[in-house]
Amino acid sequence: MIGTTAVTTIERFIIDQEHKYPEATGELSNLLYDIALGAKLIAAATRRAGLVNVLGAMGTVNVQGEEQQKLDVFANEILKNALNHTGRVCILASEEDDAPIPIPPEYPAGKYVVMFDPLDGSSNIDSNASVGTIFSVYRRVSMEGRGVMEDVLQPGHRQVAAGYILYGSSTMMVYTTGQGVHGFTLDPTIGEFLLSHPDIRTPEVGKYYSVNESNYARWNRGTQMAVRGFHGDTPERIKGKNSRYIGAFVADFHRNLINGGIFLYPADTRNPSGKLRLLYECSPMAFLVEQAGGAATDGVRRILEIQPDTLHQRVPLAIGSKADVEFVARMMEEHGTAAV
Repeated sequence: MIGTTAVTTIERFIIDQEHKYPEATGELSNLLYDIALGAKLIAAATRRAGLVNVLGAMGTVNVQGEEQQKLDVFANEILKNALNHTGRVCILASEEDDAPIPIPPEYPAGKYVVMFDPLDGSSNIDSNASVGTIFSVYRRVSMEGRGVMEDVLQPGHRQVAAGYILYGSSTMMVYTTGQGVHGFTLDPTIGEFLLSHPDIRTPEVGKYYSVNESNYARWNRGTQMAVRGFHGDTPERIKGKNSRYIGAFVADFHRNLINGGIFLYPADTRNPSGKLRLLYECSPMAFLVEQAGGAATDGVRRILEIQPDTLHQRVPLAIGSKADVEFVARMMEEHGTAAV
């Protein structure tokens, strides 16, 4: 017996979801297909990276001051080319580019804004560890013409879709359109994303905490006390957890989303505003985790309520299981957010 043939592709799933809303035009669905296509191309490149000269550094730095990897640049170009000609997007923005990316004049401008981190965790590439892509979709707020900065600088609660692609032992695409969180695994034998994790719900209390503890001495007192709680130092306040830290946000977030846990990248004396980007990393993951029953904060504010001021704005982040994120917020309130 071969087994069941009842599989659901990402295309079929999105169409079925769309049929629930008579006002849907199909444009957002097609936009998600475009992103899925880009993900397939990036996944193929990551699988063959050591064979096709896409490992190693480019010898250049991006706008963040970070050394660009060859696969960073490749992934960035793949996503631009998958999105800029469709007529569904009015403007793009990437962590790798210093300014918003205009749609070429030969193509029509659409009603959506797409922002992305093309290859999160790229420092893991040469060691063959997991990396990922993060994306975020908004409706434009400008009324006509090409997109403008106002379209890009929107608070996270206005997102209409967000998600990530994890390139690991398998390639997974996880996304939300505000109607729950759903995960799809790429079947390389047929080249299709198949529904593997419908309606993901993250546990209220997690098993794991993920943070770079080498920065402990540079954290504020509230962060230090929160992490001590996760160690098990304050069992009357919170049960201790196991430490798991890969160093790639998508990979750590995905494990914690499925199994329960919290990821932290707090402010410190070297990075007083945090290190992760609000628009490309924090807001899309916050939208997704809230749809799965979790929470995200900068220690004081809900991430989705933060109004961005600049394209590459950074913020501190605590994200994951709701009770664990609330514990971090309580520690910040009790012990302060000032640098030690």
